[in-house]
This record gives sequence, structure tokens and C-alpha cells, in this order.
Amino acid sequence: MFEQIKHNMETIAGVAIYPILSLLIFFFFFVGLALWVVSYKKEKINELSQIPLNDN
Repeated sequence: MFEQIKHNMETIAGVAIYPILSLLIFFFFFVGLALWVVSYKKEKINELSQIPLNDN
């Protein structure tokens, strides 16, 4: 079954761009997420971590 799928995918023109695009999308997403986490303010993280402990 895999051979049939492989053969069908090889006959589509320009199909090689899809794995590259998906890799780039995931790479930039995770790099952006890592930058967002690193740049997040320590005071805001501490404030958010105290929310479950508040009685309000």
C-alpha cells in the first residue's frame, strides 16, 4: 500500500515543496514561541502563578 501512495505522490508536480514548507512553518512557530517565553516578564509570570492560590 505504501508503494502505491509513494508512486502517486511522485507523479504530482511540485510535491517536494510541501515537506519543506511544513518544516519551515513548524520551525518558525517554535522559534517564535521560544522567543515569546524567554522575553516574558518575570513579574507577570509570578502574578499568574499566584492566581490558583488566591481566594477571590
